[in-house]
Amino acid sequence: MDSIIEVSGITKVYQKRKTKEKIQAVDNISFQVKRGEIIGLLGPNGAGKTTTIKMICGLLKPDSGQILINGVDNEKHRLRALTHISAVLEGSRNLYWRLTVRENLEYFAGNRGVSRKNVASRVEDLLQKFRLKDKETELVNRLSRGMQQKLAIAVAMLADTEVILLDEPTLGLDIETGYEVREILKAIAKEENRTVIISSHDMDVIQDICERTIIINQGKVVTDDRIEDLLKLFEVRSYTITLGEHLNEKQEHLIKERFLDYQYESNRIQPKLSVELLKTEDIYQLFDILKLNETPVEAIDREIIQFEQVFMKIVKGETTNGVDQVKSQSV
Repeated sequence: MDSIIEVSGITKVYQKRKTKEKIQAVDNISFQVKRGEIIGLLGPNGAGKTTTIKMICGLLKPDSGQILINGVDNEKHRLRALTHISAVLEGSRNLYWRLTVRENLEYFAGNRGVSRKNVASRVEDLLQKFRLKDKETELVNRLSRGMQQKLAIAVAMLADTEVILLDEPTLGLDIETGYEVREILKAIAKEENRTVIISSHDMDVIQDICERTIIINQGKVVTDDRIEDLLKLFEVRSYTITLGEHLNEKQEHLIKERFLDYQYESNRIQPKLSVELLKTEDIYQLFDILKLNETPVEAIDREIIQFEQVFMKIVKGETTNGVDQVKSQSV
């Protein structure tokens, strides 16, 4: 599987208005996206993610570095490069609100040089697939947020580009429509071999849809890995121990001293202690502490960690030197 997008050493510096202060929004970012992948492009607010997205879409020029889309430099040959990618920006901004659902599809097809006659069967297919057929004569400004979002994605698909970039595709949707959009996106990649890049703050969506994630923080790529592998790495280190008695002061002090990430729920009939281990063998240290007062252990459970927890730990730097350190310690 070859790469459809290659981002190589891109940087972007902004100068604050009315001052000489410069802000490094993107700092030497590099990554690749393979054909047919569904990836999450993530980052907290101010991390440089939005700037990176705009540079991929050709809305901003990098100060240095290169972006290739299907082998075409999107700065030197912008229009040719952008024929391979379509984007759905947050807020359904790629729709005309005073046109109907069908008119939007036909209009944007015409923008790409395709006649209404030639696109008719494709429009019909998309109306059915996105369950918009009964709304085809409705003005977009009268549609629900969910209907507008589905139409925006349908417009992007109509372009038949190899890459679709989606910014917050499920933002503000009700639960039912949100799950419907998820299934549509999965089908896009699986059935049509499209490459889908999703930027979202909804980590459940990323965990459900994406195979791989690229996390940007403070202008740099801090993680580029398969979501399944990230979940496994963190899951094996997280344990919850149900105790038959409360810990004494000495035990609490030793746990606080030896385990940087722990939580002790003492206000329960059966107290619970949750710990994260840098190495799985560190659990023996914990048992030694419990043995000091012969504290009974009622149950040991490996925590089922969600991707949102993984994301927060990575961007907060709670993995010390990032995922590479976690990997080296788990080998």
